[in-house]
Amino acid sequence: MLKRPALARRLLRRLARETSAVTVIELGVSLPFLMVIALGSMEMVNLGILHVRLNQLAISVADNASRAKQSVVGGAPMFREYDVNQVFTGAALSVDDLDFPTNGRVILSSLETNSSGGQWIHWQRCWGNNTYVSRYGVQGTGATGTSFAGMGQPGGVVTVESPYAIMFVEVAYQYKPIFFGTLFKPMLIRKDAAMYVRDDRDLTQIYNPAPTVTAATC
Repeated sequence: MLKRPALARRLLRRLARETSAVTVIELGVSLPFLMVIALGSMEMVNLGILHVRLNQLAISVADNASRAKQSVVGGAPMFREYDVNQVFTGAALSVDDLDFPTNGRVILSSLETNSSGGQWIHWQRCWGNNTYVSRYGVQGTGATGTSFAGMGQPGGVVTVESPYAIMFVEVAYQYKPIFFGTLFKPMLIRKDAAMYVRDDRDLTQIYNPAPTVTAATC
């Protein structure tokens, strides 16, 4: 009868020669690490795509708002509340899979000049149920004087010359990671875009003729 030490050495030598399940063992050991790498990569790609989509959303809203108008016989084309709502409807269709009304907000501002030649946020319209406010000013900012510098981040402030207008768009979206909430923290993603108004436009106000709509005020 083998003693226990001899039996243990024999079993260890036999186990060392056994190779029939090496692949299964290696897969079992490495699979958790591979899953972490795969899911982490998916989250990074998801975040990168989200940044691109929100940037494109800001650009498309600014572009569409700069083009929209209703021609008027014998006068400058009008920009209507209906046009604003149509611009936001197009935006909603482009991000309908992001639950944007719950997690985000689009702020559309008309940057113009006041009677003193200073920068002025003449009006502002919003879409999205969140309560994010503009980082650069609310409607009426810069109505008088020249102290308001314009809209945009330091080093990239956008200004407009009289008698023109710029459609300035801010997009804010609350990002929530799909995987690894401890590694990829929830964050507020913001994107800006600006476009000069195409052609002529009556800048006096946003009109609301028939068909009248509810203004998307902020």
